[in-house]
Amino acid sequence: MAEPLVSVVVATHDRPARLARLLAGLRVQSLGSGRFEVVVVADGCGADTLELLAREQARGGLALRVAEQPVARGPAAARNAGWRRARAPLVAFTDDDCVPAPGWLAAGLAQAGHAAVVQGRTEPDPGERSQVGLLSRTHRVERLGPQFQTCNMFYPRAVLEQLGGFHEEFGLTPGGEDTDLAWRAIAAGHATRFAPEALVYHAVEPLGARASLRVAGRWSATVRVFADHPGARSMLYRGLFWNVWHYLLWRSVLALLAPRWLRRLLLARHLAELRKRAREAGAGRWAVPFLLAHDAVECCAVARGALRYRTPVL
Repeated sequence: MAEPLVSVVVATHDRPARLARLLAGLRVQSLGSGRFEVVVVADGCGADTLELLAREQARGGLALRVAEQPVARGPAAARNAGWRRARAPLVAFTDDDCVPAPGWLAAGLAQAGHAAVVQGRTEPDPGERSQVGLLSRTHRVERLGPQFQTCNMFYPRAVLEQLGGFHEEFGLTPGGEDTDLAWRAIAAGHATRFAPEALVYHAVEPLGARASLRVAGRWSATVRVFADHPGARSMLYRGLFWNVWHYLLWRSVLALLAPRWLRRLLLARHLAELRKRAREAGAGRWAVPFLLAHDAVECCAVARGALRYRTPVL
């Protein structure tokens, strides 16, 4: 069997239905099945996921290899285990909640000849777009960087070997390990390129209020990216705030110390922006206090990370 041109690496943790859709999308790639392989790392997965992978291997038609990690070690460690098993000179990363368009691999492979690191385009899954809202999670990537999400990235294996892969210190919770890797590649002098034709569709995951707050509270480790890579601060609002909502919340907190007229003005503006945010998400009046709680939880998580990594991020 000829060596593959590209190895697709997927880290999965107990989302068998999503994983099945991903594998179905890989089976219909315009790039011939003999020209790529798929390496799935089952990171602490249960029987349903392992049985699915066994069926997919037995089915044939897809060069699928499975690496099992009985105890979950997190996405960075799982992806490292995957690319180190890869046989191709180019490694394509995507996630188990994504479905690649048929031309994904061919487009990424074409662009990889012009740059070391290629980022593809990501859009919400068209079949689930109606679920996009305040209490859902998805990804949209329409330009190069600065986060470089591994739902759709291509790296030469040589670059991964040079950099040592993903930093596994980011732990079990996803967030930041992919951004960190790309910025280390940039610091090492490797070029980057955006490939809009290399399209991946990302699932829209309904979360609910409680799960949304849990996600908001998980970003402490991600702050390390800004401590290690000053250039990544271009992601921050005004170079300091996690996003505009953190800026407005901190401004409102400081407004409590201001004269009454200024306090009322700033708080009213913040409230107006929250109401607009809720309307644009198609949410009702309940959304404003929820958004305040969400932003407060997220601010606390970011502040913990800023203290831990001794870098100014709010």
